[in-house]
Amino acid sequence: MADPATYRPAPGSIPDSPGVYKFRDPHGRVVYVGKAKNLRSRLSSYFQDLANLHPRTQQMVLTASAVEWTVVSTEVEALQLEYNWIKEFDPRFNVRYRDDKSYPWLAVTLDETYPRAQVMRGVKRKGVKYFGPYAHAWAIRETLDALLRVFPMRTCSAGVFKRAGQVGRPCLLGYIGKCSAPCVGRVDEAAHRAIVDDFVDFMSGQTQRFIRRLEKEMRAASDGQEYERAARLRDDIGALTRAMEKQAVVLGDGTDADVVAFAQDELEAAVQVFYVRGGRVRGQRGWVVDKVEEVGTPGLVEQFLTQTYLDGTSADSEVPREVLVPELPDDVDVVTELLELVRGAKVSLRVPQRGDKRALLDTVERNAREALVRHKLKRATDLTSRARALQELQDALGLPTAPLRIECYDVSNLQGTEVVAAMVVAEDGLPRKSEYRRFAIKAVDGQDDVASIHEVITRRFRRYLEERIETGDLAADPPGVGEEVEGVDRDEARGDHGAGLPIDPTTGRPRKFAYPPQLVVVDGGPPQVAAAARAMRELGVEDVSLCGLAKRLEEVWLPDADEPVILPRTSEALYLLQRIRDEAHRFAITYHRQKRSASMTASLLDGVPGLGETRRKAVLARFGSVKRLRTATVEEIAEVPGIGRRTAEAVHAALAGSAPAPAVVGATGEIVDTSRDTPTRAVAGSG
Repeated sequence: MADPATYRPAPGSIPDSPGVYKFRDPHGRVVYVGKAKNLRSRLSSYFQDLANLHPRTQQMVLTASAVEWTVVSTEVEALQLEYNWIKEFDPRFNVRYRDDKSYPWLAVTLDETYPRAQVMRGVKRKGVKYFGPYAHAWAIRETLDALLRVFPMRTCSAGVFKRAGQVGRPCLLGYIGKCSAPCVGRVDEAAHRAIVDDFVDFMSGQTQRFIRRLEKEMRAASDGQEYERAARLRDDIGALTRAMEKQAVVLGDGTDADVVAFAQDELEAAVQVFYVRGGRVRGQRGWVVDKVEEVGTPGLVEQFLTQTYLDGTSADSEVPREVLVPELPDDVDVVTELLELVRGAKVSLRVPQRGDKRALLDTVERNAREALVRHKLKRATDLTSRARALQELQDALGLPTAPLRIECYDVSNLQGTEVVAAMVVAEDGLPRKSEYRRFAIKAVDGQDDVASIHEVITRRFRRYLEERIETGDLAADPPGVGEEVEGVDRDEARGDHGAGLPIDPTTGRPRKFAYPPQLVVVDGGPPQVAAAARAMRELGVEDVSLCGLAKRLEEVWLPDADEPVILPRTSEALYLLQRIRDEAHRFAITYHRQKRSASMTASLLDGVPGLGETRRKAVLARFGSVKRLRTATVEEIAEVPGIGRRTAEAVHAALAGSAPAPAVVGATGEIVDTSRDTPTRAVAGSG
């Protein structure tokens, strides 16, 4: 890795005009491309303290070894050049809106003498009109089959069309009236082109015009006593109506628009697009992308618009008259001007505030959130991904075997009070919740995460060694084993204890700490890793590997290492460690919240006349939380068995004069409001 200071441009050498810049690695490959209104200001931001940069940006500037730039005259030119360079160099750190699927489109080959309707995928062809995208090819064929009754245009391949003309007989569709059979001369080129034009207009949203025309022809045929023709026209209207019903009206004014929405976390973003033509949703598409920089929704909107609509080879690059987005980009005028240049006409880029368009945007946002959740769950449950993650961990950390059992530890406290720790377990890459454990830290005074990690690792492996001695697996007491275990919370294990654990012959219950992990992960950096290593060394535990995951930089630290292990952002191993770390964080915060709430409630109810220990437990069991108890009426409190009216009034008065609970801050900066029923997450730091 290169130190950014070694290739930082000299002061005053960077111009303050618009431009586009490239970061290159030691091999000369372009790893990132960006644009700026002011090159000097933008590039200077990359060479500040690494701790202030987004984790991906940190990795990028450490990977690069040189930076260069090109000055342009306008911001629109900067956007265009940025896109062209991204497309040319395919930099590894740039967001690319592409997925692993090729979506099918309904395509009409207008560049042919006798245009053909067909299913198409892949690169956009010049002279072809596209409709969609659709989720499935069968949906296109189903729609097309219904419309061919009214618009009997060609759908056969060039080979079939040529053979039919040679033998003088049309295919089956020509016989059943779903093709006008231009191959055998039933219609000439002009007549077939008119049918195709009507089909394109109908698919472009001009549906009511055809319905009204057919209804008028049907009435005329009926008045002229041409009942068979009137019946056929009636059936044609029914076919068009059924095809239209498959695409519900979402915008009553017949708007042509693309509706774009995002869902994101710190490292990834999901984008969903609904393609609305003629007020109807004609197609939908979605991507999940990695975030390279600390970019908000306006930045994601700008990246999406410029990359998607500038790609002239993509079938979804047609710019509509209106684009609805959740937030406007910072350079909204520049982006709008660029889209208008691509479209050749006016483009409206705006945020809907109310009405049908706002409701549709909310629907697209829900789809984006669900897509991001599905993406994470797919990675978490996919067997191949889990196997790859374990193998990558073994290779990156130099483990003797793949870590089939991983334990992760995290500490949570509020300014040194109610210090707790949590242990979560993953086996074969999946959470084993029956073996999660909670620890009440008792030997540590104040906010000392390092000492807390030392205590919890000591307690966990001391119990493991004791159980090995009890079962005869360990003949002699290792260092530190056999002495009295202080502060072990006998309620650390809750719920199921997990089938398959070794059974204690005296109690008949599974042992809590019988299985050792192959890998211990602590939430933090070198200080936390050193504390855990010291605890394991004092107990003589040498067959368990150890590492720490520092959230700020997503670095993996090994004991006694001067430099961290940097896993690639796309690494399944890093994703697995992050998921386990986040689960430990959640479990620790939840336990801390419970203890904090119970402690606060007990202190609030201390000294209430007539409320002893038994009645206090009954009240807490009835309402479950301080928030609910504080909002309860005297009558509701009096309904608790053993609580009379006078005692209920005393409890109500004691809580009415108390302030809401303060926020709980976890060891990594997560904030939890203890007056709420569920944790509220905020920006979290890491040791």
